[in-house]
Amino acid sequence: MTKIDPNTLANIEEVTTEHLHLDLKVDFEKQRLVGSVLLTLKTLAEQVHEVVLDTNHLVINGVYDGENQEKSYEYKLNEEDPKFGRSLTISLPNSLPANQSLKVLVKYETTKECGALQWLQPSQTMGKEHPYLFTQCEAIHARSLVPCQDSPGVKITYSANIDTPAPLRALMSALRVNEEPEVVGDSRIYKFEQKTTMPSYLIALVVGDLEGREIGPRSTVWSEPAMIEKCAWEFVDTEQFIKTGEELLTPYEWGCYDLLVLPGSFPYGGMENPCLTFVTPTLLAGDRSLVDVVAHEIAHSWMGNLVTTKSWENFWLNEGWTMFIERKIIGRMHGEPSRQFSAQMGIKALEADVDFFGHDNSLTCLCPRLHGVDPDDAFSSVPYEKGFNLLYYLEQHLGGPSVFEPYMKAYVQYFAGKALTTSEWKDFLYQYMEKTHGQEKVDLLNQVDWKAWLHTPGMPPVENKYDQTLSHACTQLAKKWDEHRDAPEASPKDIEDFTPDQKVFFLEKVLETEPLPHSTLEAMDKAYSFTQVQNSEIRFRWQMVCLKAEYQPIYPEVVKFLVIQGRMKYTRPLYRALFKCPSGSQLARDTFIKNRDFYHPICGKLIEKDLGLAN
Repeated sequence: MTKIDPNTLANIEEVTTEHLHLDLKVDFEKQRLVGSVLLTLKTLAEQVHEVVLDTNHLVINGVYDGENQEKSYEYKLNEEDPKFGRSLTISLPNSLPANQSLKVLVKYETTKECGALQWLQPSQTMGKEHPYLFTQCEAIHARSLVPCQDSPGVKITYSANIDTPAPLRALMSALRVNEEPEVVGDSRIYKFEQKTTMPSYLIALVVGDLEGREIGPRSTVWSEPAMIEKCAWEFVDTEQFIKTGEELLTPYEWGCYDLLVLPGSFPYGGMENPCLTFVTPTLLAGDRSLVDVVAHEIAHSWMGNLVTTKSWENFWLNEGWTMFIERKIIGRMHGEPSRQFSAQMGIKALEADVDFFGHDNSLTCLCPRLHGVDPDDAFSSVPYEKGFNLLYYLEQHLGGPSVFEPYMKAYVQYFAGKALTTSEWKDFLYQYMEKTHGQEKVDLLNQVDWKAWLHTPGMPPVENKYDQTLSHACTQLAKKWDEHRDAPEASPKDIEDFTPDQKVFFLEKVLETEPLPHSTLEAMDKAYSFTQVQNSEIRFRWQMVCLKAEYQPIYPEVVKFLVIQGRMKYTRPLYRALFKCPSGSQLARDTFIKNRDFYHPICGKLIEKDLGLAN
């Protein structure tokens, strides 16, 4: 039998999870979660003899009949796969026919090796008084938080009781059942329920000294108390993003849309956990210039969370669609030139990653083969930006937004609550276009080079044309610096009318040229003050420009940026660029080794590989 998902060890073809309930106690002293999970399962095949779950670095303390918890089941933890963990095989006392429901209770605890969890000492937080815990389960780390069928194609509801030490608060990717916790001695018990089906990688938990501020009728922003006012100001437009998404697609299904601003070690820009999007503090630019990341995470409420890829080989169905909807939201709120400009910036990110992986690398296919591959190792902008470019191309090819936007809405309505493959996506596209527009659109779809778009590595087969209104001045200024690299004339007026995104684009264009002389970089910084800028996107590009030229005065600034945040979008390229400099390679290694415990396990593991430190 062909595996639906090559990145799970669970027997998802024979049995599926419908609901899981967590009862967990948070132990900061031993840095572990202890408790149980009750899985509600349904058989899919005839004669099911066993249930196989994914685990990774979990201690299993017993397996029981969920209906009669005094009755234990035989089980074994199988040999460890270095990429995918250890399967937990649970023997059923009797073979079961198809469509049979059963409940299995697994008592377990996490260990310090569990990659989904990051435990922070009080010194690693902003308040410096209390410890902090947060999880990150995408792509295949839910199995190190809970024994489960850790595949995006298995969509579940879940509930949880989380026992935390006072005075800390717990939040999850679910609705809060009790605003005030049950108090039992020194413990606080928080209860949660997620009624909309979702994949296991969206299970999320945070425990810490957290304060909330309402920023809209269905949104609260949460952070450590010292940051809360700044966070509330930065994300005040959240409701408008949600409303625009609803206008484009379908009503928002998840009840609340809260934001959690995490400590600096959070490895992503955002994580679309339902009801509680996690975001990096690097978005706090002080001018709301980076909040479009929230538009991206809100777009995931439909694309990825509601309509989900069936396996990580079809990850673009989550991220390509989300980029497309994010830019639709940006276009509605800020004008079509903003959408076009964002798409051009995306092309730069795609080119950089295709160059990094190699143009013939199969991981740059829109639908890569991931047999034996950890999805984290395949992570790049390819599913985001190549996926976006396919959808943008189809929109233009089929007749523009008037044809494509009704299709978007129908797509969400049809696949809501389901998981799908690229083949199923394509079949529905053909069916919809034929039903609503006739053979003419089918003929247009038959002209698409599907093999090149979906299964060929490298850049997209079609180069989409984007409006140059906002990018032209950036390109011209970069050209001026390139042509007059030895005697540049520079003035702050050159960029006084540029938006932050235009400054980013300008630096991206400079990165495309040969390294600038050090004297030229000094002149650029004197005129534009890039070293002092706090906008993380500008700061990152400026440091990359300097590192490309091995400009040593930037080294202290690079180190400073690397040790206050662990967002992989910045940390991995900066470490690689610093390591590539002959005068910076040892500094890169020393900085990472000294700060290894600051980074999230996912991030740290990848940087170790980048710096040649992995065993």
